[in-house]
Amino acid sequence: MANVGALVRDTRIRNGLDQRTLARRAGTTQAQVSRIERGEVSPGVDTLARLLAAMGSQLRVSAVPGPRANSRTADLVRDLRELSAGERIAQAIELSRMLTGMTARGARG
Repeated sequence: MANVGALVRDTRIRNGLDQRTLARRAGTTQAQVSRIERGEVSPGVDTLARLLAAMGSQLRVSAVPGPRANSRTADLVRDLRELSAGERIAQAIELSRMLTGMTARGARG
């Protein structure tokens, strides 16, 4: 999902609302809206849907297969062998960043 905080902030600004008004309409606090917009907390789907609904928007969630959804190990190894050394390093760096981010989010609860 894209940056949820930016989505809430951009939608709020587009609708000409301040954080306090959005919070009142959505049944939460201005401080909570601020934390969401700054990316300090990630709201659940229900909270995000409630915030967007308070601004006249609707949340739509869908799942689409990724580029390598349910690939067999042999297919992944074959694909890896077709990459240059630089491409392999770039993928390893991206994987490291992703795992570091997941670990950091997990530590925050």
